[in-house]
Amino acid sequence: MFKYFSIFSIGLFIFSCSEPSNKKAISVTYPTTKQVDSVDTYFGHEVKDPYRWLEDDRSEETGEWVKTQNKSTFGYLNQIPFREDLKNRLEKLWNYEKIGAPFKEGDYTYFYKNDGLQNQYVVYRSKGEENPEVFLDPNTFSEDGTTSLAGLSFTKDGSLAAYLISEGGSDWRKAIVIDAVSKEIVEDTLVDIKFSGLSWKGNEGFYYSSYDKPKGSELSAKTDQHKVYFHKLGTSQKEDRLVFGGKLEEKHRYIGASVTEDQQYLLLSAATSTSGNKLFIKDLTKLNTPLNVIVDDTDSDNYVIDNVGSKLYIVTNRNAPNKKIVTVEASEPSTDNWVDFIPETENVLSPSTGGGYFFTEYMVDAISKVLQYDYDGNLIREVELPGVGSASGFGGKKEDKEFYFSFTNYIVPGSSYKYNVETGDYKPYWKPEIDFDPEAYESKQVFYSSKDGTKVPMIITHKKGIELNGKNPTILYGYGGFNISLTPSFSIVNAIWLEQGGIYAVPNLRGGGEYGKKWHVAGTKLQKQNVFDDFIAAAEYLIDNNYTSSDYLAIRGGSNGGLLVGATMTQRPDLMKVALPAVGVLDMLRYHTFTAGAGWAYDYGTSEDDEEMFSYLKGYSPLHNIEKGVSYPATLVTTGDHDDRVVPAHSFKFAAELQAKQAGNNPTLIRIETNAGHGAGTPVSKTIEQYADIFGFTLYNMGFEKLPNMAVSKEFKD
Repeated sequence: MFKYFSIFSIGLFIFSCSEPSNKKAISVTYPTTKQVDSVDTYFGHEVKDPYRWLEDDRSEETGEWVKTQNKSTFGYLNQIPFREDLKNRLEKLWNYEKIGAPFKEGDYTYFYKNDGLQNQYVVYRSKGEENPEVFLDPNTFSEDGTTSLAGLSFTKDGSLAAYLISEGGSDWRKAIVIDAVSKEIVEDTLVDIKFSGLSWKGNEGFYYSSYDKPKGSELSAKTDQHKVYFHKLGTSQKEDRLVFGGKLEEKHRYIGASVTEDQQYLLLSAATSTSGNKLFIKDLTKLNTPLNVIVDDTDSDNYVIDNVGSKLYIVTNRNAPNKKIVTVEASEPSTDNWVDFIPETENVLSPSTGGGYFFTEYMVDAISKVLQYDYDGNLIREVELPGVGSASGFGGKKEDKEFYFSFTNYIVPGSSYKYNVETGDYKPYWKPEIDFDPEAYESKQVFYSSKDGTKVPMIITHKKGIELNGKNPTILYGYGGFNISLTPSFSIVNAIWLEQGGIYAVPNLRGGGEYGKKWHVAGTKLQKQNVFDDFIAAAEYLIDNNYTSSDYLAIRGGSNGGLLVGATMTQRPDLMKVALPAVGVLDMLRYHTFTAGAGWAYDYGTSEDDEEMFSYLKGYSPLHNIEKGVSYPATLVTTGDHDDRVVPAHSFKFAAELQAKQAGNNPTLIRIETNAGHGAGTPVSKTIEQYADIFGFTLYNMGFEKLPNMAVSKEFKD
């Protein structure tokens, strides 16, 4: 099926799978964390915040705390006997060539490629039959690989390009404009761009979004007045024209601008939160035309996917929780004039366009199904995918007759295929040569009942023939929020876990988007506990069916998933052996006071809304529900000191509180990656080190003194 190099073919030494032993615990001494008399009052209720001082990311005292915590953490991790084996195996498995799907811009075909262990992907290009050349190499942006490429946009004719860079993982970006043919920089770097793409208007210039630079810390101060600017090529950024936003009486936290492929219209989306947006349109072919309203409220999610002349095609969940496509004339675009084009179905729609067709991807219990339609709304065909899993791509320019799509699942490494839009035929374009055999593993979907009887799907992946004896090391991973769907995809780090005989289980919790808007809303605000109940029920299913037991179960999640882990471990500390909250939202009373956090209120509500909302948030806020004398699971909190999405103060305060109140001998550690942000753009070298530590910590605290099932060839040992 896939070409791979098996380590079993070289002659090997195998560590036997062993029962956890009564090993001597690694001793750990926690730094003393100062407490202060900080108290907030909410609707007459006083709430202490003794670690408030850790919110100041600019203070020397906080910096010293980070150093001492890391010293304690790495003092522990360095003593895990198989940590280096994990790192070596991760490096070996990671070291294969990775190539992204090609795309055409002007006279060139571009693609992303990583030779194996490069910290960042390199952008290559070729012209006709010429050999590919390097176009952009982000590995040269900084010595340590922490400056990454965060976006790339070409003019319609492909003669100019602008690219965004992120330094240290920050959401703040810089934009650099180059002549795409000569690759020479053509003007000064633009700065202070955030939550933005770059969309060109001809060769004249481009639209971008940003906030005013905060007066306090760049990494943690509140930013909630987004603005769209137009940058005219060859002029100073100070002269950039404000296009939309900035009115104090009409606050928008997220604004995006894009120009249609035919350069006829400017489209603007404006939102106050991460769900729901207003939509505007401006005719660029005429002088001094106004911004016309398409949608004037934030009750639904809407965007223009394409246009044919003045006919707009809009994707919306307005009166359609699972989304549909409607059409309307640009001259009279209000919602009253919308006409259904591809109606809503029982499955959630995620459409794309290319080659003069629409491709509608549907999630059927989180599994991809793709249909092809023409611009008259006629069904052309269902695309027969290579297997059961997740498909992506299916997009290109209107004139393209061939383009590329990708396919993956939990045991099949991502591969790309070249698709003919007229015949529906496709052939493999690129498949990875990786030291992993998908045929040795199985991935199956089950459905379980949550606390209130709701049926929740979960995909469980493991080696074939595994014994269901309750002793398999298991990672239960979840998210459950912001309308985000967890669909099957291959991960090198998860492959390492599966190699060790581990089980990887992913439930599709409420709060996500797997079953549309209703599923999302069922996990928001005063219904947020549903998400935690779904996750707890998933753990109980795994235990009840002997996949694992509480002694061998770890729970993991990042960002909103970090909140999920924090809430679950404080509500049911008996349920798991290890907890792994990553870059988590852990202080639910103050999350909205940092960076763009106020925009998350659609999902969470805020402690300032009313007394009921305050009490509900405080009732599950991980930071506020740690109790003295409770034995919590072994916990490794992970964050980055430059995370300006979910500021590290969440993790700092949670770890300090947990260390102060933890009973028993389970370690409570925080691993703080320096010069790193929320995760995007993290160098490969840092990622490998992080997961060697995470998996090492997990297995060691499940009782293993050596890796459960590490196959080690002579080549590997050397």
